[in-house]
Amino acid sequence: MITLEQIQARLAETIKQSGLSQTAIAKQIGVCQQAVSAYVKGTKMPALDTFAKLCVVLDLDANEILCVK
Repeated sequence: MITLEQIQARLAETIKQSGLSQTAIAKQIGVCQQAVSAYVKGTKMPALDTFAKLCVVLDLDANEILCVK
């Protein structure tokens, strides 16, 4: 079973590897840069609608982050 910490780590790594700045990501998903920073630090998880937007911006399959097969 996957844990919240594992999901946070996968999301953080994906954001870091995206090549996009936190500010650019924040603008595209409609949150402040500090929120994206919190996602990377693992101190906050995005709301489901924000998570969905992140998946679009990062060209990411949500199943990869959530370990759903």
